[in-house]
Amino acid sequence: MKNLFIASSLLVLAISCKNETSKDYAVLSGKISNYQGEVLTINSLDRKLTDTLTISGDGIFKDTLRLANANYMLFDGKNPTLVHITNGNELQVNYDSNDYRNTVSVAGIGAEITNYLHDKRDIEQYIRGKDNYFLLEETDFKSTASKLKDSLTAFINSFEGISQDYKAKEVRNINYAYLSTLNKYKPYHAYYAKQPDFEVSEGFLSELDHMDYTNEDDFVFSKDYKDLVSNHYRELSKTLSETDSLKEDIAYLKTLANIESETIKNSLLFETAKNGITYTEDLQEFYELFMANSTNEDDKADITKSYNKLKTVSKGSPSPKFVDYENYKGGVTSLDDFKGKYVYIDVWATWCGPCKREIPFLKEVEAQYHDKNIAFVSISIDQAKDHDKWKQMIEEKAMGGIQLFADNDWKSDFVKSYLIQGIPRFILIDTEGNIINANAPRPSDSKLIKLFDEYNI
Repeated sequence: MKNLFIASSLLVLAISCKNETSKDYAVLSGKISNYQGEVLTINSLDRKLTDTLTISGDGIFKDTLRLANANYMLFDGKNPTLVHITNGNELQVNYDSNDYRNTVSVAGIGAEITNYLHDKRDIEQYIRGKDNYFLLEETDFKSTASKLKDSLTAFINSFEGISQDYKAKEVRNINYAYLSTLNKYKPYHAYYAKQPDFEVSEGFLSELDHMDYTNEDDFVFSKDYKDLVSNHYRELSKTLSETDSLKEDIAYLKTLANIESETIKNSLLFETAKNGITYTEDLQEFYELFMANSTNEDDKADITKSYNKLKTVSKGSPSPKFVDYENYKGGVTSLDDFKGKYVYIDVWATWCGPCKREIPFLKEVEAQYHDKNIAFVSISIDQAKDHDKWKQMIEEKAMGGIQLFADNDWKSDFVKSYLIQGIPRFILIDTEGNIINANAPRPSDSKLIKLFDEYNI
């Protein structure tokens, strides 16, 4: 499912124009030839909703959906298909699972927007090219981004069967995507071109100077507008963080609290809290700020569940256990095997780029502390099908420490107990099996050695 969401993040989030029908549901049907999945799901792009659809053994499905008018991903376990669902739609999605790209088709009442979005993706890929276009020099990059904006604007205006209301919103969305891309150019180019001191020329972002960050309709319709709004408040919160000596996450929540629009404020608060609460250094203040400023009761209930779980893995609490995890060197290993030692745990996976970037640093720390009373334990949450990749990477990178394979990848009790939603994740446990830090510094962070020194490791 993670690949689904990584792919879907490249697509435009949009909410449909007003539909003239009185129906309060849509019908989604079709056939997936050579269907080999275990389940067929429909997923919102903000990850809040996942529903299972009924599908027969020969790949035929049909379901009545009562969902908010929006874009969703139909996922068969292998292929993600973007579909725009509006009440009154009767969509038929058909494809061959073994030749998805060349066979996927969407037809039926209301299929025009879905087909537009699929064509839009192809235009984006064609104009941007196969290479990473953030590597382009500034003039060429802006020229390409502008050409893409103009091409997509002309395309949506010429597309038949789509209402003028939707077209007007989509034209604004295309412009927001252009502005968002310009906004990303400096950090992305610096990273991919390996030029950490890179700066854009004066006036490069002048088109953002008079941006309106209060448009609720566009906030709901356009992911790129939403990103621009979020970035705007991030920048404001940096000033607050420096002025009042606040942690960045706390300063951001305080900044969001001043937004007048409940729609915008609640959305940004929840998105920040959903993942951020697992990383904050001040759980109590973070939670109280969120609860005091969100007015969405469902969101508050959701974050409260996370808060209550995270309290059980706060500093000084007994660590959740892992039991009989496969050890790369043979046999099985449990957390209790390390009683009497400090334990520094790295939760990672072979597919995780940031995890792999930490490996050289972790090896350096291990070498520095090889004769100290601390065990360095790496727990892979790769899926069972990637077991051989796990072994191969350990060999290729000459990884040290104690290499373990989790019993059920992301669904392992140990991973869920710590509410781990992103990796790499590092945890430090004391000699009695109690938590010192459930979000310990990474090996590449100098704060890790300071933490070790604090406990005389």
